[in-house]
Amino acid sequence: MQTTENTTSTKSGRQKMFLNKTVHFTSLGCSKNLVDSQVMLGHLGLDGFTVTSEPSEAEVIIVNTCSFIEAAKKESIDTILDLADFKDENNGICEALVVSGCMAQRYSEQLEAELPEVDLIIGTGEYHKIVKLLKAYADGKLEAKSFVEIPKFIHTEYDPRLNTSPFYMAWLKVSEGCNRNCTFCIIPTLRGKLRSRSIDSLVTESNQLTESGVRELNVISQDLSDYGSDLPEGQNLAELIKNLDNVEGADWVRLFYYYPDELTDEVIDIMANAKRICKYLDSPVQHFSTNVLKRMNRKITGEIILQRIQKLRAKIPDIVLRTSIIVGFPGETEEDFEQLLEGIKTVRFNHLGIFRYSDEEGTPAYRLKDKVPQDIIEERFDRLFEAQREIARELNQAFIGQTVDVLIEGEHEDTELLVVGRHQGQAPDIDGKVIINDLSGQELKIGDMVKVEITEVLDYDLVGRVITLN
Repeated sequence: MQTTENTTSTKSGRQKMFLNKTVHFTSLGCSKNLVDSQVMLGHLGLDGFTVTSEPSEAEVIIVNTCSFIEAAKKESIDTILDLADFKDENNGICEALVVSGCMAQRYSEQLEAELPEVDLIIGTGEYHKIVKLLKAYADGKLEAKSFVEIPKFIHTEYDPRLNTSPFYMAWLKVSEGCNRNCTFCIIPTLRGKLRSRSIDSLVTESNQLTESGVRELNVISQDLSDYGSDLPEGQNLAELIKNLDNVEGADWVRLFYYYPDELTDEVIDIMANAKRICKYLDSPVQHFSTNVLKRMNRKITGEIILQRIQKLRAKIPDIVLRTSIIVGFPGETEEDFEQLLEGIKTVRFNHLGIFRYSDEEGTPAYRLKDKVPQDIIEERFDRLFEAQREIARELNQAFIGQTVDVLIEGEHEDTELLVVGRHQGQAPDIDGKVIINDLSGQELKIGDMVKVEITEVLDYDLVGRVITLN
């Protein structure tokens, strides 16, 4: 009798949940994960939920997690535990704590066993079911806590999406999943095989975004170079770029995660002659030692990477290049590292993300021998960092005296006397800024595009004065 009463009471209580339909959302990790979060918020918004920035005011708290490397896993767990406090009636009104994203996909069983505070665990291919699952939870009809399957879903232009980025920019996810199978990477396990969206779908969403005020489209995926290989003939990256270049209302279209393996003359020529495609490319090389690249299961040599980038620079001399590299990969000798360092000095990337190798269970690299000691990884990281800082400063010197278009982002975080923005060679969040110290009497608003003369260079930022509004 006691069990029946408890069950009835719990079910009755849950049927009264979400009366105010308030949700607090925390999105961790990469921009691709952020797009998933925005789609979830879109579905919740259609069902009448309102977003609150205060977790103490939220009946539903959602953490969209990352677990790409150890630091990301720790941040995800810490965030979940911090937000779980708001399930205490003295701290908040939370009735459902939801964990979604990559950590949910990778560690659902462990999360369920070790974090009883979590009420729902939703994998990377099930996030569009958020409303359905919350309703079933509220009605006491769920027979499980975890909803994690092999990821197959990718959103389209028909899915609602709440763009939580600044109104003038958006991330455009063109595909999901990856077929590359690099030995250090868990992404294919977390995100599944490649699923590309059609060009029509992406152009439609791009138009929807620009009609809402977006001026800058940042094209993302797990592997842009493989876009369309799973679609019918004619649905390929070159055609996608051509179509995005014709999206009215977009000032900048920036490309990310384009591996040098498939960098073709056709794509380079399109970029060189485009109206809206930024003279910017994010191209992950990971290393320049062919020995290390082979152990990474990269189907390219260091020599070919250099040749591709040299061709790119020859056809687009003013292109801004970003890359990411891994230092301390298992088996990386001092000679391998010197090849990496020499490659960085030869190419002279404008922006460089350096990742210290960390063992990730479930990846082939986890089982590789000849691990590099952590102190050597740190020493090599520091040498790369210092070399890149000098390169970035020297490359920025070339901007002095130039006039560049700058997208205004607002006041400087340290003082209202300065305004900050970005030129097309500076991506959101990860690259430097343009700091404006002379407005020339102009009234600037966030989202304005202005011409700025560069007068000074810092390590990674530029300083300049406004010439005119565009």
